[in-house]
Amino acid sequence: MIWCVDDDSTIREIEVYTLEQTGFSARGFADGSSMLAALESELPELIILDIMMPEPDGLEVLNKLRSKEEYKNIPVIMATAKGTEMDKISGLNSGADDYLVKPFGVMEMVARVKAVLRRTAKEDSSDSIIVGTIALKEKEHIVVADGKKTELTHKEFEILKLLMQNPEMVFSRDKLMNAIWGTDYVGETRTVDMHIKTLRQKLGNAGGQIKTVIGVGYRLEAEV
Repeated sequence: MIWCVDDDSTIREIEVYTLEQTGFSARGFADGSSMLAALESELPELIILDIMMPEPDGLEVLNKLRSKEEYKNIPVIMATAKGTEMDKISGLNSGADDYLVKPFGVMEMVARVKAVLRRTAKEDSSDSIIVGTIALKEKEHIVVADGKKTELTHKEFEILKLLMQNPEMVFSRDKLMNAIWGTDYVGETRTVDMHIKTLRQKLGNAGGQIKTVIGVGYRLEAEV
């Protein structure tokens, strides 16, 4: 999902339309405040952010993104009518991944979006695990399922990470118990079942990727 933040409705609609026509999912925001509020329930793959907006302007929004651990790695392309060298330097020094100067061609925008996504995917690959519609970032302790950020407990996170590191592999309840709770833990394998149940619920539709192998345990499939 690509987010386009611009107070000019015409530009915003063109950006969203072009991205959708070239295979991306896209969503538009008229101001930075509404975009920041939306981050509470969903994380985008990339944000195209206009600088010249009413308060907060694009640079303020960028600074807020980069100051929060859970948002700091979201790729951002700044878009503005300003084209001086100092404006570009200001945006890039604040943490922008790329810069578009208005008026820009829509295909240039698409090309830059693809380039930034390729570059950031390589940078994040060692820390990220993606299986089907679930993405997990270990360092940030973030899970995104079907494009929505999901809050998990420590044990739920560890179970999901183990399953995602070994897709299609079947784990017995005893193996999950030993791997997550440790061999010294005194408890029933029913504990595993309860954690799997809540994990599925929190993942929403993506929870269907966790399959029950009757009489054995659980495995994670690449598709629901």
